[in-house]
Amino acid sequence: MPLNRRTFLARSAAVSAGVGLAAGAAPATAAAEEPGKRYAFTVMGTTDLHGNVFNWDYFTDAEFTDKAGNDVGLAKISTLVDRIRAERGAGNTLLIDAGDTIQGTQLSYYYAKVDPITAAEGPVHPMAQAMNAIGYDAAALGNHEFNYGIPVLRKFEEQCEFPLLGANALDAKTLKPAFPPYSMHVLRTPRGRDVKVAVLGLTNPGIALWDKANVQGKMVFPGLEEQAAHWVPRLRSMGADVVVVSAHSGSSGTSSYGDALPYVENAAALVAEQVPGIDAILVGHAHTEIPEYKVANKETGKEVVLSEPLKWGQRLTLFDFELAWQGGRWVVESVKASVLNSNTVDEDPRITGLLADEHEKVVAYVNQVIGTNEAEMKSAEAPWRDVPIIDLINHIQADTVRGALAGGAHAGLPVLSQASCFSRTALIPAGEVTIRDVAGLYPFENTLEARVLTGAQLREYLEFSARYYVRTAASDPLDLSRITNADGIPDYNYDAVSGISYEVDIAQPAGSRIKNLTFEGAPLDDAARFVLAVNNYRANGGGNFPHVAAAEQVWANSDEVRNTMIAWVKEKGSIVQADFAAENWKVTRDGTPVVTR
Repeated sequence: MPLNRRTFLARSAAVSAGVGLAAGAAPATAAAEEPGKRYAFTVMGTTDLHGNVFNWDYFTDAEFTDKAGNDVGLAKISTLVDRIRAERGAGNTLLIDAGDTIQGTQLSYYYAKVDPITAAEGPVHPMAQAMNAIGYDAAALGNHEFNYGIPVLRKFEEQCEFPLLGANALDAKTLKPAFPPYSMHVLRTPRGRDVKVAVLGLTNPGIALWDKANVQGKMVFPGLEEQAAHWVPRLRSMGADVVVVSAHSGSSGTSSYGDALPYVENAAALVAEQVPGIDAILVGHAHTEIPEYKVANKETGKEVVLSEPLKWGQRLTLFDFELAWQGGRWVVESVKASVLNSNTVDEDPRITGLLADEHEKVVAYVNQVIGTNEAEMKSAEAPWRDVPIIDLINHIQADTVRGALAGGAHAGLPVLSQASCFSRTALIPAGEVTIRDVAGLYPFENTLEARVLTGAQLREYLEFSARYYVRTAASDPLDLSRITNADGIPDYNYDAVSGISYEVDIAQPAGSRIKNLTFEGAPLDDAARFVLAVNNYRANGGGNFPHVAAAEQVWANSDEVRNTMIAWVKEKGSIVQADFAAENWKVTRDGTPVVTR
């Protein structure tokens, strides 16, 4: 496999020996002591591309748009990259990514499932084609790289002309790196010794929970800090003048899975603080924009510069390095970070032309009509009211689990279901329904499971979910746009549960909000047992909801929930809201609903 420019790797021998990747750069040129000698270079970075090549939304079948006027896609990034290379000299730049590359759009789904890259004589993944053409030097693994299974990931890795890095993605048996931990890049300076830049890749420990079915017994994912502490000194001893970490891990120091794992999910700032020898960290995973963030290392006091470009190719990070020749070696004098907005440039026609056929195939696929719908359904109000579009998800999930359990030991248990509002702009129109209409309700590659919970456990589950609301007294002015997402809880971590009825009283403190919880018209029996249809993210600890991860699993499906939904609509032929739409839960303040129909 060809490797990209200025990248030198000795892959298999070093990894199998458990010592990582040895630098194989050409011998460095000798350099005389020259007071005041300087060299500047730029590391460009993207993260959380999530299958976006074109500035296109496959769920709306139109150009991407949002309230902030952002654009998306690698075709836009390519134009920005070309501009920076032209300004600063291509030989004075590197381009890296911090993970979550091959999942997220119908383009990436199509080439994992519909026309899979793993098939004999299968296609080259569009993300590999685009990133190869743009000239990426390295990319860290993201947690969503594992969504389609290790064979798809390995095929994608084979198709990339740059290394996929994961210093804390280890073989479960040998505990040796399952992927290259790092890459070493040599930048030629005008005079004197070349600059060696090491890129260390770190991924998210949560993979062990979120993609348990794909990785259990095959790979393990220890903490970012401990693996960085292992590798950074080695990179320095190999002669790295500059160490850049590409981390698929946010900077907040928090974890969505609580204490389900002993490792921090969003650990980028902790790595900077605890591990000496790092100059900059490209941050990913959190889907936030951080142009520049400095963290002082506890041991050395040196400031480490962090930057996270906005997801989907909306931003490009620039790390601008200034080096000085001191004491016979290159020393980093300063690092500055900034971001460029991809909405300021046009798409690169070289990239859009390269993948025009793939794009057209996916557009045709998602526009296939699979059924009809009697009345339009929207998700805009789903965060604060029970709406039919979320009821549809729960109805299909419960119906699927019921059918799977029929005739078995758990067939007599009532089936409930959980669903979240993944997008406030999801819509199923009246009339013809297409694949993209249904898929737009469920943008994640979650699969479906069935877990057994008691009534008491369900009550605690709902109380935990209700933390999502901002406490709002009955006498306070009511602004529906401000009552959700308390403490930064995302919409996908608020669950609406069907099959029971309840109220969420947001005038009460978190932990005491679930009122009038009933099943079939009677108060919920704490000792009763129920089957909960639940996605694998939640079942494996995502969001740190109580009880469900430890609950008995009585069924699991390997197909994505959205595929289950598409198949259900195809089979039924029509969506009839009277079959499933019901107001089973409501948000109240001291018993008074915040909205009425």
